[in-house]
Amino acid sequence: MASTIQIDRLLETVLRTKASDLHLAVGKPPVLRLHGHMRDLQTKVLEPEDTMALMKSITPDRVQQEFEETGSGDFGFAYGDKSRFRVSIFKQKGCASMVLRQIPNSMLTFEQIGLPKMAEQICRRPRGLFLVTGPTGSGKSTTLASMINYINDNFDRHIITMEDPIEFYHQHKKSVVVQREVGVDVPSFSEAIRRALRQDPDVILVGEMRDVVTIGAAVSAAETGHMVFGTLHTNGAASTISRIIDAFPTDQQEQIRVQIANNLIAVLSQTLCPRSDVEGRVAAYEFMYVTPSIQNLIRENKAFRIDSDIQTGKKYGMMLLDDNLWGHFAAGRISADEAVDKSRNPTAMVDKMERMGVFLKNKDDLMLGEEATSEAAAGVAGKPESEAEKQAKAAANRARMQAMAAKK
Repeated sequence: MASTIQIDRLLETVLRTKASDLHLAVGKPPVLRLHGHMRDLQTKVLEPEDTMALMKSITPDRVQQEFEETGSGDFGFAYGDKSRFRVSIFKQKGCASMVLRQIPNSMLTFEQIGLPKMAEQICRRPRGLFLVTGPTGSGKSTTLASMINYINDNFDRHIITMEDPIEFYHQHKKSVVVQREVGVDVPSFSEAIRRALRQDPDVILVGEMRDVVTIGAAVSAAETGHMVFGTLHTNGAASTISRIIDAFPTDQQEQIRVQIANNLIAVLSQTLCPRSDVEGRVAAYEFMYVTPSIQNLIRENKAFRIDSDIQTGKKYGMMLLDDNLWGHFAAGRISADEAVDKSRNPTAMVDKMERMGVFLKNKDDLMLGEEATSEAAAGVAGKPESEAEKQAKAAANRARMQAMAAKK
């Protein structure tokens, strides 16, 4: 039986409602992620033949072959001139499923995203490493696309991006922009970086620093006089630095620590929060700009003290995530529950609210997960981890990196 649901109608609904994602899975109607929440469409429940037909209607042959061989695949495609979509197809319970992420055609300005003013100065830098971190779906790609677009509008540079898949398409403006898709134009991120160094680049964008080889290549590219932008799935500036260093074998950690200290410009960690005042979402961020003091902390393996420097670095635009969340809450942009949910130190956030006369009925539930975030607690308390804890975390980080690399 052929599918009675057309992909065009679903994509039109995504565009009309301004949803961020479309989920297609057997046993449920199509589901939109709208302003951070999942919303069922009032259509039929999808059958196995529906999802298979929908998948085949938009998936290139090479990705369909990958799907048959490995059970999953990723690609990007343009829906006319209206929008682009990043698509992930995968098998679950033997059936085809899909998630389509909408990528708007129009670029957002720094003001619209809410980036710190220092972002413009970072774009002017001739060399160094700038990292945007956060969980999946936190707007990392949008932030980096806006920064690349700013450089493209204002400077004559040769920009090379490496993405999996290509999301935002950039036209040549003042700069020459070359976009390479991993799996189509080049086999891997590390190979793309290695080749890029021979292609006279000024700016290199690494879509995902997912393994030790790619991280090492990106840091080396920054060290040899290029401006490198990259992303990591980490939360917070201090934990980002620890994750990078711990991903390397013990005998290489001292070297990478020095390289990071000398070449890292800034770390922007962000998350998206549903707004409580109007429809939509707002980005909450933690911003660390590398000062001489922070360079010394990185060299001396004292990343746990970085939060204190961020608190005192407001003249550089630095801000802790919890302070930014509090600002959004105080301005009425996000709810109290959302501020506590996304905070790195829920107890301190609840205490601050109660001192201001805001009492949460479900505060115990909101704080249940805090014990699991020992890293954040250690950072707030200013206590270094024991050597055994460091070794255990380093081993876990290396295993995580190896697992991510094996999947690709």
